[in-house]
Amino acid sequence: MYGRTEGLPVSGAEIWLIILGGMVVTYLTRLSFTVLVPPSRLPPAFSRGLVYIPPAVLAAIVLPELLIIDGQITIAPSNFKMVAGFLAALVAWRYKSVWLTIAVGMLALWLLANL
Repeated sequence: MYGRTEGLPVSGAEIWLIILGGMVVTYLTRLSFTVLVPPSRLPPAFSRGLVYIPPAVLAAIVLPELLIIDGQITIAPSNFKMVAGFLAALVAWRYKSVWLTIAVGMLALWLLANL
């Protein structure tokens, strides 16, 4: 069973302590890569591979939200999120503007869902 089932409830201070502790651990983990291993000492192949990490993480976060409806992968014109995401990706690729990409994606999703 998950969570507390008996005893005293978790206080607000305990919750903040857990959040701050998680932040510190995350920060120190990320900092260790730059402090302990300077970028000049990384193998060239490893350095080239690091370039692909941000797009891979972004895709892993965004694609399930765009493609999965009711637990099923839905690749169809009726999937408004997918269509709006595709239009936003085209705008991002062509114009390289974050604000224009967000505006086009939101407008496309609103138009598709409401018309």
